[in-house]
Amino acid sequence: MQNYLTPNFSFAPMIPERALGSRVWDTEGREYIDLSGGIAVNALGHCHPDLVAALAEQSQKLWHISNIYTTQPAQELAKKLVENTFADKVFFCNSGAEANEAALKLARKYGRDHFGEHKTEIISCLNSFHGRTLFTVSVGGQPKYSKDYAPLPSDITHVPFNDIAALEAAVSDKTCAVIIEPIQGESGILPATQEYLQAARRLCDEHGALLILDEVQTGMGHTGKLFAYEHYGVTPDILSSAKALGCGFPIGAIMTTDKIAPTFGPGTHGSTFGGNPMACAVGSRAFDIINAPETLAHVEQQGQKLQTALRELGVKTGVFKEVRGMGLLLGCVLADKYAGKASEITAAALKHGLMVLVAGANVVRFAPSLLLNDEDMAEGLKRFEAALNEWLA
Repeated sequence: MQNYLTPNFSFAPMIPERALGSRVWDTEGREYIDLSGGIAVNALGHCHPDLVAALAEQSQKLWHISNIYTTQPAQELAKKLVENTFADKVFFCNSGAEANEAALKLARKYGRDHFGEHKTEIISCLNSFHGRTLFTVSVGGQPKYSKDYAPLPSDITHVPFNDIAALEAAVSDKTCAVIIEPIQGESGILPATQEYLQAARRLCDEHGALLILDEVQTGMGHTGKLFAYEHYGVTPDILSSAKALGCGFPIGAIMTTDKIAPTFGPGTHGSTFGGNPMACAVGSRAFDIINAPETLAHVEQQGQKLQTALRELGVKTGVFKEVRGMGLLLGCVLADKYAGKASEITAAALKHGLMVLVAGANVVRFAPSLLLNDEDMAEGLKRFEAALNEWLA
């Protein structure tokens, strides 16, 4: 097939055509088990009937009206986010990168407005990932994503993840924000320790800085709670969300408090499509399903089953030395002898009809539907084992 798109993606050697639940079929009619979830996006699987209905219903009413107006779907979704989190106000955009861009801009402006021109430093973690805009790729702690786009925005400091001493040495009165992923996603499904996030909260309080939690990947039920910060006993000042927020329909958001939200006064930030009524209608219906106690309990239950099975597979094959993560956001860390070969394993899995992901070169990532059933899990694991055995042969 002729490719008319720019070459910044290396496409898989198949073309998905239709999907339902955790199953996908390509243009040749071949079936795949999807344990990748569109990179933690399809939190309710593919084509969930309630989301299809919400989209169809809204498509007959209003597609776009601009942010000169607000809409009922936007207010409804924002209300649900506020009533079920620490937040008082929500800003809608279209993606995780845009959400983090907004969070960082809000923090910089808040620092300057309340403390002066000196308060501009942003502290981030090495190996973090916060998006692909120039600002977010600079804040992300992976030079491979930013080095080609220099000169980069200034006043950004990177410290080792989960290193409290390094964070204590870095945060100062010129720091306007500390941004952390509760689980580092793209660099290997590496959870923050409770002590680390609590130290970050304390240091931000001591120095008048804002704590931003990037929950683009961890949020909306993936860890067994609505948002991962609930596991840690730490409340952020700003939280970014996207991916599963729309379960496949593009939407992003930041949530913040009444103390901070007024910094974004009229005209200070915007988004043409942010708060799109179709995206918000889908997101609102998805929210109700994801936030249901039975869904979150199912995530915990299925996550434990999947972790156990993957650990057993690691012992059986010798390919993995560790399985880490929370809920249904899991990473299999390759044994030292197979270091750097995660992409080979995902390619082998695809040949056996299984969609999984990498998270860096050394981790195979699983981010399936939160509604993953036993049958699809078992079939996916069967195909994964077959793929590993063939790859090892």
